[in-house]
Amino acid sequence: MRVLALDYGETRCGCAISDASGVVARPLPVIEPPDARAVAEIVRDQDVGVVVVGLPVGLSGSEGAQAGKALRFRDEVATLVDVPVETYDERLTTKLAQRTVRSGATAAEDSIAAAHILESYLTARDRGGGEG
Repeated sequence: MRVLALDYGETRCGCAISDASGVVARPLPVIEPPDARAVAEIVRDQDVGVVVVGLPVGLSGSEGAQAGKALRFRDEVATLVDVPVETYDERLTTKLAQRTVRSGATAAEDSIAAAHILESYLTARDRGGGEG
């Protein structure tokens, strides 16, 4: 089953998708500006079984204003697709993405962040960790 991960931001939304076996994460082009209809199109076109929206929380686990915006985007996407739309803790993925870009990756930083969210989600799911 393919999983689509989103790194929601007010200006753009990074996207990454897994292969059908749910093992490999691949960055996709960003959606700029963020558009739930464009996400729904990816879900349909790529036969996605689950959408995961990164939830920005502080190191203490507290949710701020940006988390609320991500949750609203998750809810908007959920009204347009017939698959589960979950959230997953995205702590530190921006820093990981910045390092990956510095290492020579050519995908957009926001989509690399989405790929890191996806990799973490897939690892937790495989370990039985579920939502984060």
